[in-house]
Amino acid sequence: MLQASYPYYLANEAQTPNQDLIVYDKFTGKAATRVAMADAVTIDQAIAAAEAATEPMRKLPAYKRQAVLNHCVKRFEERAEELAQALCVEAGKPIKDARGEVVRLIDTFRIAAEEAVRIGGEIIPMDITPRGEGYTGMWKRVPIGPCSFISPFNFPLNLAAHKVAPAIAAGCPFILKPASMTPIGAIIIGKILAETDLPKGAFSILPCHRDGADLFTTDERLKLLSFTGSPEVGWQLKAKAGKKPVILELGGNAACVVDEGTDIDDAVTRIIFGAYYQSGQSCIGVQRIMVHEAHYDEVRDKLTAAVKALRSGDPKDEDTFIGPMISEKEATRLHDWVLEAKAEGATLLAGGERTGAMLDATLLENVKADSNVNTQEAFGPVAVLSKFSDFDEALKEVNNSSFGLQAGIFTRDIYKIQKAWDELEVGGVVIGDVPSWRVDHMPYGGVKDSGLGREGVRYAIEDMTELRLLVIRNPN
Repeated sequence: MLQASYPYYLANEAQTPNQDLIVYDKFTGKAATRVAMADAVTIDQAIAAAEAATEPMRKLPAYKRQAVLNHCVKRFEERAEELAQALCVEAGKPIKDARGEVVRLIDTFRIAAEEAVRIGGEIIPMDITPRGEGYTGMWKRVPIGPCSFISPFNFPLNLAAHKVAPAIAAGCPFILKPASMTPIGAIIIGKILAETDLPKGAFSILPCHRDGADLFTTDERLKLLSFTGSPEVGWQLKAKAGKKPVILELGGNAACVVDEGTDIDDAVTRIIFGAYYQSGQSCIGVQRIMVHEAHYDEVRDKLTAAVKALRSGDPKDEDTFIGPMISEKEATRLHDWVLEAKAEGATLLAGGERTGAMLDATLLENVKADSNVNTQEAFGPVAVLSKFSDFDEALKEVNNSSFGLQAGIFTRDIYKIQKAWDELEVGGVVIGDVPSWRVDHMPYGGVKDSGLGREGVRYAIEDMTELRLLVIRNPN
């Protein structure tokens, strides 16, 4: 059960100056709880506190940073069902998916605890020319300073964790703006962080209106901005961020290629998961399915039957696979794209109906190449099926997108695997599985409109630290 209300966290402390943010149960549409909202004055105070915490965080020994992260792991494990139930309500995420996200939250903090004590450096040989003889060089990583984080609604626990946990491991104070539609998970993370001995000002977690959050982007006291969300917003923030580095994890319309000779039943099972788990609201969810002509009819028939068999309904029900989209507005937007594709001549193989925020799991074929449902990010339970005869042409079609996050390739041909890895314009190529697959220590991010930089704890730490060189001359 959710609490009746939740605070925000300003400089490590819970504060409840108001209860202005109403958080709704995404399935029933009813108010579930209320959360304190930060104004511009509060955000300015949080940035000042983070700036003041820069030196104490930098000096915090690695074993103490690790202890903070391990405390979080322990407390997340103890509160796992509470976190999952909160996620189920605030995000409308089917309960099995919600529990899976809690596991990933725990994994991400555990990985960060391990990385906190192995942020190393390197000795650089300087005597590569006569001019360097008698010199020794070495570098280490130092924290970049106060960081600004903006996290999205679709993975409100784990995508916040991918910013918060590396920052603590690296020794960076931070301010976090969780998505206004799903702030509860981040607030619970804040409550657990407040139990630790982090220096005052090390963290603030502040739900706020988008128009009141300008300081998260523009304030020069903040030394890095990490944003996960829509491409439209992400690129706007980058343009306003000034001198600070910007990490963007944005959208996608991920493709999955099913080549000849593939185990069809295995591919279908994985594609159903990749396209429709957590109601399709994943930036690496399978949206474009390209099947070799030798298997097309079989894959189409098996996918269609499997999609029709998916159970929709209350996300609190253990058997529900498709829950509500985040809002009726988003469900209407995607349903309109489905209707548009049908009007342009697409064939509806399964689904296609909407009730409020509930959109049926939907599968289309014969979709025009320039249709919105093919070229834009669906971000919901809709996938498009197409046929190919030549593997090289299929790779070109994967690249025929303004996005480039991850791609999945079902093939057993090692030369095709190499070619896909060489030629696909994406951040990651997954062989024998869907692009939706991710483990939280791997480098994760995209190219083109899918963003800049990489997450995955070790790689986020690299962005949150700077190299500092030392050169020593031996005059003897």
